[in-house]
Amino acid sequence: MWLIMKVFLLQILAFLVFGGGIHCQASTRRLTFVVREASYTRLCSAKNILTVNGKFPGPTIYATKGETIIVDVYNKGNENVTIHWHGVTMPRYPWTDGPEYITQCPIQPGSKFTQKIILSTEEGTLWWHAHSDWTRATVHGAIIIYPKNGTKYPFHKPDREVPIILGEWWKNDVNAVRDEGLATGGDPDPSDALLINGQPGDLYPCSKSDTFKLTVDHGKTYLLRIINAALQEALFFSIAKHKMTVVGTDGSYTKPLTRDFITIFPGQTYDVLLEANQRPDHYYMAAITYSYSGYYTPSSPPSFPLLPAYNDTNASVQVMAGLRSLADAEHPCNVPLSTSTNLIYTVSVNSYPCVNNSCAGANGTRFSSSINNISFDTPTVDILQAYYYNISGVYGDKFPSDPPRWTNVLAATHHPMHLHGYSFYVVGWGFGNFDGNKDPLRYNLVDPPFQNTISVPSNGWVAIRFEASNPGVWFMHCHVERHLTWGMETAFIVKNGKHPEAQMLPPPSDMPPC
Repeated sequence: MWLIMKVFLLQILAFLVFGGGIHCQASTRRLTFVVREASYTRLCSAKNILTVNGKFPGPTIYATKGETIIVDVYNKGNENVTIHWHGVTMPRYPWTDGPEYITQCPIQPGSKFTQKIILSTEEGTLWWHAHSDWTRATVHGAIIIYPKNGTKYPFHKPDREVPIILGEWWKNDVNAVRDEGLATGGDPDPSDALLINGQPGDLYPCSKSDTFKLTVDHGKTYLLRIINAALQEALFFSIAKHKMTVVGTDGSYTKPLTRDFITIFPGQTYDVLLEANQRPDHYYMAAITYSYSGYYTPSSPPSFPLLPAYNDTNASVQVMAGLRSLADAEHPCNVPLSTSTNLIYTVSVNSYPCVNNSCAGANGTRFSSSINNISFDTPTVDILQAYYYNISGVYGDKFPSDPPRWTNVLAATHHPMHLHGYSFYVVGWGFGNFDGNKDPLRYNLVDPPFQNTISVPSNGWVAIRFEASNPGVWFMHCHVERHLTWGMETAFIVKNGKHPEAQMLPPPSDMPPC
């Protein structure tokens, strides 16, 4: 099946269409997030989903670089929840970073947790999402961070800015899909539709009238803030007869990179400029799933943008290969030129044997995943609390810095790895085995991109560098949700430095109980 992700109309018209302007709000604010169920109809049927403030996608947070925002999170749903501020480094304050049982225990139904978002160097597009079970399928939204007052974009100011949130929709309850996959040991059911801004494309049943439409003026420039909030799918994204110029990713600016399409992996964000320079008409924006493993069979697509084949691995790395940090006086590139600690992590999909080959995974086994052949076992007390209060028996600290022999790699596929508490410089990547003697000679130590989520190519490797200067407990995991569920995660404990400004701040008084 040719998977057309959310398809929507880009209307280029010769007259001015007003509305939807986005403006920066610079002062420190207090926001309210009420997590509650709401009924939404998609694909001809209605179901209750978990939302923030009844909205799907959830509310956009507008901020200024360096601002601190307080968010009062009320859980009025019927299940536990946590909220993560994806890509916000939260200097010295991991307490409200959000991953369940890593930096906090969940916010229980009927409870409240006041979370602090501490912005520092981030500028551009980030996002927030639930970080408990699979509830982020519907509990997510954009974070837009504007330049500080008195500064400006490093590119010509666009005429309008538009968030584009890519997602997925299941007709069934998404956590029930997760639970069934865990019970059988096989792959969970794929989504029933792919979405843009919460809506399926007009080719899906009962979807044509609600398809997201963007009206633009001929000759103007638009900044699209693209977020891949999908649980499982990497996506090729393009606009018919238009090019896109990448100017930022993961809350950091880049040198302009013009392409016919981008590949955006789960967890990533891209800022792209679109020039409405074609004749007035209707143009489709479209995306398809990139799936190296190939369980999608494409048929002849309708007349949409020219996009790569669903299994085109070379196309999937084209944008990654061209990304470069801005690296100018206002946006310096501080890549570490040498390292004191070298870690080699193998990320892989694995399998466990089942009695009588009775599971639904490969050859009757149960799917799992790992880092260095170790699958993460989620504790019942959060690791940050255990570390801070010296509670024993919660976590181990002997994680290997190199992959053990006989590391099992069952399936070659992409793994978008996300590191909490840090952005990092992507200094190198390649296909095949990493060569510790030759490959470092090709590292980009001049202007590598600065990201918080990087996809390890299928049958390949990436090299990242960062300075461990942010004390706390910080989660690292694959942002493909089933891989996270199967165990592809670990946590970094960054110890306090000698000076007070290099030490973790104390916890808030209302941490959710375990």
